[in-house]
Amino acid sequence: MALTRRQALGTAIAATAATGVTLTGTAQASTRSALWKEFTAQPYTHPQIPYVARAGARAEPGTPGRATVVRHPGKGDAAPAINRALREAGEAGGGTVALEAGTYEIGDVVRIAHSGVTLRGAGSGRTTLRPTRSLTELIGPYGSRYGGDKSSWSWAGGLVWVCPDARWKSLTAAIRAEDWPFEGWTGNARDEWESLTALEGGRRGDWTVRVTDPGALRPGGLVLLRLSDDEGHTLLRHMAGDVPGAAGYSWSDKTKLVSYVPYEWPVRVEEVRGSEVRLERPLPLDARPEWRPELTTLVRPVERSGVTGLTVAFDETEQSPHLLDKGYNGVVLQCAYDCRVEDVRVVNADNGFGLVAASACTLRGTRVSGRGSHHPYFCREGSHDNLVEDFRIDRRTVPAPPGAQLHGINVEGLSSHNVWSRGTMETGTFDTHRGMPFANVRTEITVRNDGRHGGDASAGPLYGARFAHWNVTVTNERAGCVKIDEIAPYSATVGISEVREFDQIDEPDFAGELRTRAEAYGDPGGVRPRNLYEAQRAL
Repeated sequence: MALTRRQALGTAIAATAATGVTLTGTAQASTRSALWKEFTAQPYTHPQIPYVARAGARAEPGTPGRATVVRHPGKGDAAPAINRALREAGEAGGGTVALEAGTYEIGDVVRIAHSGVTLRGAGSGRTTLRPTRSLTELIGPYGSRYGGDKSSWSWAGGLVWVCPDARWKSLTAAIRAEDWPFEGWTGNARDEWESLTALEGGRRGDWTVRVTDPGALRPGGLVLLRLSDDEGHTLLRHMAGDVPGAAGYSWSDKTKLVSYVPYEWPVRVEEVRGSEVRLERPLPLDARPEWRPELTTLVRPVERSGVTGLTVAFDETEQSPHLLDKGYNGVVLQCAYDCRVEDVRVVNADNGFGLVAASACTLRGTRVSGRGSHHPYFCREGSHDNLVEDFRIDRRTVPAPPGAQLHGINVEGLSSHNVWSRGTMETGTFDTHRGMPFANVRTEITVRNDGRHGGDASAGPLYGARFAHWNVTVTNERAGCVKIDEIAPYSATVGISEVREFDQIDEPDFAGELRTRAEAYGDPGGVRPRNLYEAQRAL
């Protein structure tokens, strides 16, 4: 008999019906996971564990060629010189813009708009960018398409912003016109795309698909898989794992969630052999005929670019009330593919690091510190296959003011197959922010679980299928957002600390059987493999 969620929480002894393993609150010798053994037999189609071995960037940032050194200017605004060097490197076909050690005052957004360009400091402890104005001051108030006085700088935009010109121009023009720009892969009103070919179906886990017309496809080309929903919302139900409760769920009134479809997933073509096309990654979902599966064009993203070896440090301003952030934001990748951010620290920010319609990107050795952030990390608007590893969120240096909010490592908006690995969170939580993200992994993380998830009710379910929380140490015994084995459909909760119910305990969005799995409850770090992502990479 499977445990109910209420029985499991707060007890030191539990059992998993699926594996027959006795689970205790006392750490035991490292044991091989039964779920892992199952996964190795069917890595692309396992019902609870997503395949994430291809998450993250594959190319190194930058390209051989132009190298520009921006000298430490002492006093004055360094943004024009840095932006000029970045633009010239991009227009020359790529290269590196190096910043010497020192502090650079910047009075504008530092923006990488071209592929193959790296902004490289002398190290996060040696090179500092000090922004002097917020995004509200630089671009204007960024309101919400859902009305009210919410600031979209609460979840978008950075003072270091990797974003192609096409998206930047449409976004900033819409903001100044007090309109809402669609931030994803195919532009405002989703009218910037062109169909390349239809798919003749496909199943989750397929690496090779058959297309009706391969003429426009080339090896190495980047395309967008689009899946459109039908009137019965069977695509959304499929993202939820087709659990029984998804059929009775009220989808149509979830206006924010419905606005996220069609589902858009960028992927590189590896090989074209007649009508058969091999992809860089396996299909994340079925491609059923009723969803009109097709490969299309997309806004030309920034590729193989990056930011390394620097700190973005804001003056210490008081954190704003929830959703009223002014846009003291750190580093954001938007419409970026195969890009990297490494050895970068953000201090005193409203929002630290962001992934907005970004895919196959890596954030490594990043850190958020200072007075406290609304989102230390956010991942949204159809961001897929990203890797955040060796990350850290420091405990805030001042108490949170009244009305402020803290989330943590956020994922939302149908984002899928993202990984957070080897992290230390002295504050925050595993923020699954509605918008039904699915197939995401959090592994080998220690967290003082004191944040809260967010998400508007119109954004629908907290979780889609195949979330995996694997070897997670919770230092303050709080269950919310970490123990998900009776909340998230087709999920795996493996090797987490013994936790108790207090504050923001959620009920499942879907009624009935969720087909979840739990293993080694109360034994954090005691399950082999220790790191789910690294073990998949090693297969």
